[in-house]
Formats: sequence, C-alpha cells, structure tokens
Amino acid sequence: MPEGVELPSAEVAKPRPSAAAVISRNSGQEMEILLCHRVSEVPSFPDFWAFPGGGISRVDREAAEDNPSWFSEREDRESLIALLREMLEEVGVAPDGSGGFQNVQVEIMDQVNENKSEWAKLVSEGTLSIDNFSPSLITQRTTPPVAPIRHRNRFYHVATGDASIEPKLPSGRTEFDEFQWWKPNELLDAWLSHEVKLPPPQVTLIRDIVQLGFSELAKNPPSGYHRIEYANGVELVPIPTDTLPPATHTDCYVLGHPGGSRILVDPAARSIEALEILKNKVAEIEQSGSKIIATVFTHKHPDHIGDLSEISKFYQAPIFASKETLAVLPKCESDRTLGEGDVIEIDDEKWGVIETHGHCPGHICLVGKAGIVSGDNAVLFGTILVPSSDGNMNEYLAGLERLRDLDPSLLFPGHGPMVANPRRLLTRYLKHRNERHSRVLNAVQSSDGSLDAITVQAYADTPDAHPNLARDQAYSHLLALQENGNIRQENGKWLFVKGD
Repeated sequence: MPEGVELPSAEVAKPRPSAAAVISRNSGQEMEILLCHRVSEVPSFPDFWAFPGGGISRVDREAAEDNPSWFSEREDRESLIALLREMLEEVGVAPDGSGGFQNVQVEIMDQVNENKSEWAKLVSEGTLSIDNFSPSLITQRTTPPVAPIRHRNRFYHVATGDASIEPKLPSGRTEFDEFQWWKPNELLDAWLSHEVKLPPPQVTLIRDIVQLGFSELAKNPPSGYHRIEYANGVELVPIPTDTLPPATHTDCYVLGHPGGSRILVDPAARSIEALEILKNKVAEIEQSGSKIIATVFTHKHPDHIGDLSEISKFYQAPIFASKETLAVLPKCESDRTLGEGDVIEIDDEKWGVIETHGHCPGHICLVGKAGIVSGDNAVLFGTILVPSSDGNMNEYLAGLERLRDLDPSLLFPGHGPMVANPRRLLTRYLKHRNERHSRVLNAVQSSDGSLDAITVQAYADTPDAHPNLARDQAYSHLLALQENGNIRQENGKWLFVKGD
C-alpha cells in the first residue's frame, strides 16, 4: 500500500438463502441428472455447467406469507417456493399435481420471467400445481468468503422417474443456452479431465452423488465444511489477511491430489484465525496420505507470505520462489529459486513458471493444464495496484498481454473468486490501463505538469478513488511513459516530448 493510504477494512459478505434443483430421470437401468450450460456473457461462472436454481426473493417470501397452507408441514417453505419458481423460469418444468412432472408452455415461462409474482398467481388460480411435490434435501453449501455475493444454497433432489420431460428455454433473455442429461459418474470423469467446468460447490456434491447416492444423502444432508475444488488438482483455501479492499482473504492454493504429493501456494496465514485454518488444512492433507513437498510464493508482498516461524510449527517444506522473493525470507538450504521456464513436478503433473514482474519485482505465475495460478495480476472484483515504488506499469501491461495470449481455461487469482473467462477479464484490464495511460499523457499536455494537476485531470472519471492511491497510480503511469520516451521530467514538472 502506498505511504499515507489507509483504507477501511472490508466486510465478508453475508450469505443469501437460495435453492437449486438436481433433477434426475431414469435412463434404462441407470439415472441421469440435468445440468444447464451458462451463457458466456453472464458475469458469474460463464461457460460452466450448473444446476437450475436461484436466490429466495422477496416475491417468494411474500408468496409463503400470503399462502400459509403451501408446504405448511415443512420448515423450508420459502426454499421450496423459490425452487419451483426457478424450475419453471429456467427449464420449463413443474409438478403435475399427482406426484409427477410436466413441461410448461413457453408463454407461461415468459410470463413468470417477466414478473416473478405471476408464479404464485398461477398456482392460486390452478394453472400450476404444487400438490404432491416433495423433493429431498440432499445438501447445503455456502459460497466461500472470497466472493462479494455469497449464497447459502439448499440443493434438492427432484426425481422425475420415467417422466418424458425435456427442459426448454424461455423466449427472452436467459442465463442458459443449452441443456444436457449426464450420468453422474460420466460428468465427474469429464470434470476430472478438464473437459467441463463446474462451480466449486457442485463438484463435491457430484462426488457425493457418485459415491453415496441420493438416498444416503437425503438421510443426513451434509452441510458445513467442504473442500473448495476450483479444478481437478487445484483446491482453494481462503486465508483471512490484511489486504486491499474489497478483498478480505488471500487465495492459498493446494496443488496435487489426495494421497499424492501436494504443494501449497501463498499460505499467507499470520493471524490466530488464519493460522488455525491453515493448520487444519495441513492436517487434512496429511490425513489423506499426502506429503507437502514445497511451498510456493507468487511474490513478496506481506499479504501473500505468512508467519513462517508459526507455520513451521505444523509443517515444514522447501520454499520455491523467485530470487527477489527469497531475498526477503529466512535463508534455507532446501529453498529453490524459480525463474522463467522452470517446471514444478507434482507426481505426473507439471506446472510451468512464467515471470510477470509488473505488480511486484519477482512476481511469478504457475501454468498448468487446469489454468494459471496468477497471483496479483488480475482479480474479478476490485483492482490491482502497480506501486510506483517498485512496480512497473510497462511490465505489468506486458504481463497481462502474455497471460491473455496463453488463453487459459481458468485463472486462479491471488484474491477473490476464480476467473471463469480469463480472456474477457484480461482484455478489460488491458483496455482500462491503456485508456488510463492515454488520460495521463493527455493530462501532461493540458495541465501545468505537476503530479497533483495530472492526477486530478487523469482521474476525473473516478472521483471516489482514494486521492493518494490515484496519485500513486498516476505516478506509475508517468514513469512508464517516461520509460517509453513520451514524456520527460524537468524541475519537478512533467513535459510532453514531441515526436520528429
């Protein structure tokens, strides 16, 4: 953080209640479950396969209050109402009143999509029925604390049996563009092979369905702690840290598989709470039969490096990092200096090292089949600073371009949720920074050339930006423009350099 900048701590978002439907049908002697493909334009999990569902809205609560007889024997009335409304809106499926299911006309789907309160009216007038609808709750999952919008999601098994229902899309705009019935084991295999993308809560749920089946899950629906699997061999461990808002955590990653070798990336634990979280995760890793063979740090900023003296009390492993990062750590003979082109092997998987120094000298990323562990290059929410003290805006922009050119399937950032559409995010970052570059250059030409005047003009479009942060970032842009030969500094003023 630049000198003189103090920002209020961010609050971890409170989870909102939601409900999702795991719709199944019989297929010969086997069972299939329905997943929906999210369109590439949605901000959350684009191009992922997901179960239909959504948040419990004000309309759902009002419907429950106005109709006390609906699901009166159940404590999860609001969840069931939201579940039925979402099933109708998103896939056009509704109960038929006799324990079965039916497809709903597109016109009715459109009516409810346009106005959610229409669903309750259609039930009250008898056009839709909720009679004999009794889905089984099979699990409850809560969004990790790294997300700005979190859900406490109840997943229900909606068994349609031999019913010949087929999902359909409404005629208007929707978050889905395709449906597919999957055998659970085949879906899990496709995810393990990086062929499909699934939101983290649904990965462990599908594992449970394959291993236990719906009946066992319904007997004692699991809730509470679950592993956060971003991709096969990439697990998130959110570590509470003192970092730049809106982030409240640093993303520590566990690379590798249970029972095999594992590597921890950026175990940033310093507080008592954070150290306890990390200690519990290490114990879980070791109980699975795994051995932690290395600790990797993406860069040297304190919100990515934990209290090593305390961490060493519950696990020890060689530290792999760049020479710049190792220089700020206690020396150890087992340390390994990482640089461009190096490869880290975790059993039969390889992670390549690339250098992206712009945010911080010695910053590295890890490139694997699953995606890129990208540190502090880009985040889905908030911003990335390029400190004028030791960052380099030109190198930062070059690093973003390089990451985009690698075209990863997923980005595993240093803070916040994983990035499901890296190309879109990196393109947005590049566009924003290049536009700021132009604004700073224009401000040099049209102002008195002082840093304060340049900052005010270049950041006129973001009046809520912290003045000292804006000043520091303007200075980073000025240094980059000077490096490129576009401007020069004379007597404390920045001057435009005219071309030939």
